[in-house]
Amino acid sequence: MRIARCHWLAGLLLGALLPAAVAMAADTPKDIWNDVEHRYADSSGVRIHYAALGQGPLVVMIHGFPDFWYSWRDQMQALAASQFRVVAIDQRGYNLSDKPKGVESYLMPRLVDDVAAVIKAEQQPNAIVVGHDWGGAVAWNVAMSKPEIVRLLVILNLPHPAGIGREIATNPEQKKNSAYAFNFQKPDAHKQLTAEGLAQWVKNPAARVRYVEAFKLSDFESMLNYYKANYPRPDAPPAATPPSFPKVKAPVLMVHGLDDKALLPGALSGTWNWVEKDLTLVTIPGAGHFVQQDAAGMVSETMVDWLRRREPASRLATSR
Repeated sequence: MRIARCHWLAGLLLGALLPAAVAMAADTPKDIWNDVEHRYADSSGVRIHYAALGQGPLVVMIHGFPDFWYSWRDQMQALAASQFRVVAIDQRGYNLSDKPKGVESYLMPRLVDDVAAVIKAEQQPNAIVVGHDWGGAVAWNVAMSKPEIVRLLVILNLPHPAGIGREIATNPEQKKNSAYAFNFQKPDAHKQLTAEGLAQWVKNPAARVRYVEAFKLSDFESMLNYYKANYPRPDAPPAATPPSFPKVKAPVLMVHGLDDKALLPGALSGTWNWVEKDLTLVTIPGAGHFVQQDAAGMVSETMVDWLRRREPASRLATSR
């Protein structure tokens, strides 16, 4: 199996962007916590909270598990400074968004509708959609099922659903590394979770405090309903034919931290078969699953560069 590992591209980008990333970190150390605007969208009666920053073309950012809007703080600051309006969602079940009961409330079409509701609340016909982990799964599905509202697609550490399904079915290592997700599908798995335990992955001590508070506001059963409603099951019989997916019509940027133990890079292979337009794949050695924080400067600079090359200058100029 051919694996798309663009180490040379990551190295080239890192060499070119490191000075800018260091300068950005030095020039903008201030936290955006008190700078964002907090707003809500209505998704068929479910209130979806999001934090907004900046003015310009709309960028909608979707977090994964276990996370909340604050995961995107570095990218929000970089994009807002580059003439984009960035809104970062609390997915349903998390932090300040509503927490509807029942596994069916977390089926993928409901999650897709939440993103559409945020774009509508911002009074825009479409947006640049960015997702990580479960947010990446939602972003892929928004692009496939509602292509008219996705202008550009950015995915962090979440291979295309077809690639993940293939690897779970055929790659013993990936199936072994997905054991945590299979455990999350058990009925009472949420009772084993704590806010402090879920925040252990956060390296910055000050940020971890905010994560603990956000998780105390969240619903653990809702968090795991994402897995129960949408993740492949280990005991499911093999499909007679592989599932088919409509091709993504928007240009795609994928960034993948190669030290991710949950989602192995083999699932990236073949992504070009599921997209219609250009696919840019950047892999980052030394970065793990939460690549937007592990390699914050590189991810931010790569996103800004990629988006500005595809957004007409007239759109950026008139959106100030």
